[in-house]
Amino acid sequence: MIIGIDLGTTNSLVSVWDGGVAKLVPNALGRMLTPSVVGLDDEGQLVVGDIARERLQTHPHLTTALFKRHMGSAHSTQLGSHSFRPEELSALVLRSLKEDVERAYGEPVVEAVISVPAYFSDAQRKATRIAGELAGFKVERLINEPTAAALAYGVHQKGDASFLVFDLGGGTFDVSVLELFDGVMEVRASAGDNFLGGEDFDDAIVAHVVAALTAQGLPDPQRPAICHRLRREAQRVRHALGQQSEARFQLSEDGREWTVALTQERLLEICEPLLERLRAPIERALRDARIKVADLDEVLLVGGTTRMPLVRKLVASLFGRFPAMHLNPDEVIAQGAAVQAALKARDATLEEVVLTDVCPYSLGVEVASQVGGQLQSGHYLPIIERNCVVPVSRVKSVQTLRDGQKHVNVRIFQGESRLVANNIFLGELEVEVPPRPAGEVSLDIRFTYDINGLLEAQVDILLTGQSQSLVIENNPGVMTPEEIAERFSALQALKTHPRDQQVNSALMARLERLYQESLGDLREHVGVLAGHFSAVLERQDEREIREARAELLTRLDSIESGY
Repeated sequence: MIIGIDLGTTNSLVSVWDGGVAKLVPNALGRMLTPSVVGLDDEGQLVVGDIARERLQTHPHLTTALFKRHMGSAHSTQLGSHSFRPEELSALVLRSLKEDVERAYGEPVVEAVISVPAYFSDAQRKATRIAGELAGFKVERLINEPTAAALAYGVHQKGDASFLVFDLGGGTFDVSVLELFDGVMEVRASAGDNFLGGEDFDDAIVAHVVAALTAQGLPDPQRPAICHRLRREAQRVRHALGQQSEARFQLSEDGREWTVALTQERLLEICEPLLERLRAPIERALRDARIKVADLDEVLLVGGTTRMPLVRKLVASLFGRFPAMHLNPDEVIAQGAAVQAALKARDATLEEVVLTDVCPYSLGVEVASQVGGQLQSGHYLPIIERNCVVPVSRVKSVQTLRDGQKHVNVRIFQGESRLVANNIFLGELEVEVPPRPAGEVSLDIRFTYDINGLLEAQVDILLTGQSQSLVIENNPGVMTPEEIAERFSALQALKTHPRDQQVNSALMARLERLYQESLGDLREHVGVLAGHFSAVLERQDEREIREARAELLTRLDSIESGY
């Protein structure tokens, strides 16, 4: 079985192609969204999803989130006595989703199509593949998130259309321009910002509140527990302002309470710099696609952050029309990944659908250029330019610089800057050349880039007919095969919290968080509820537990809705 996964910064989802449609698979708690949060419980067992998210505030030293933003780097997170890389934390989320599907369908899952932001770098894509391997998947195909959304949208569409996908999730922003014609889904251009999403809007709210309340003795916002409570309250206020014109930001600590009133107008002022950052990728994608706003048939909103009214108003003003609202922005990427999984499995119901994609960034080499009569190294020569349809192969020629030169060091980069110092280094290839006067030895450098993001660099020396090639496999910060095997064994040894107890553990974690957030009579009431439910769990009567759980959920929903 091949499944489709939306591995998100804030939440993740899994979907399967079943009976000619993409179906989302719920987790052990019956929810489609699994928070991308990982932690250890009090016994040292792994917890993933809702349980871990509830413990972010109460056990910050044992819980972590937002690790997708570190993918492709050597960043390390300490949880208790264990140290985890971003790939490993992502693998634990992927493994949880894998188990959800296996539980629902009763058969093993061996392969997955995983979505990535369109503007993810080569290193970030490799790290995502490694996360899949660590989770026990074969990952032969990654799909860009806007492309997945467009695939879910267009798979049942009739007729030709041009549309733009505006994908603003928890941690990343992508925009893609696509065309649908004769059953072919063609990506014309992609652009984005890997560090712009709903989490940044929450950070902006927190920064505003901290600035407003510091003079009133607000607790240190750098303390992990306070930091998580501020971020959680910022997220609640942001969601509330999507439904009402005013909301109150509230924080309680040591018998004191701080509040700040926020309106939709004030939120717009706070978030204006972030909204401004959304414009540049849109303009770049439209320019690269050579398409005018007026020629677009539809604008699709993807990602939970697009639910914010101020984001939707911005989109409406930029495009002069209301965006499409008929797709669930949280779910459409996972559904599209399932469509791609079905295409890969050659499902008969999709035999007429063809998908093309683009290389989202330029790939090139370092060269020296004449500047003011002098040779200066460090300049960038793009060989494959961004938004070329993949698979793609391009060649450019360079010449030797010095008399009698015996070696040429071909340094490979990714990016759009004029100088390689501002681009991402991918690898290098040292080539022997015959010693000749400067400029007499020419080298053809050919780059070949496939749909899975694999880059091959080939250097041909025209004078001798010799050829040398390099497949870009490793990047700084990306794990080696040996490290992958070692980490896989270590992850397998870690015990995961039993799935049949997750619903109860999540409820106890929620009670613990509410107890810490509350004061006075409410805190005492929550403590009584927690003690009662804990006693019911101790008696191990499944019928009694189910009844107590249902009653407790109703009470907690009532308490939290009263905030």
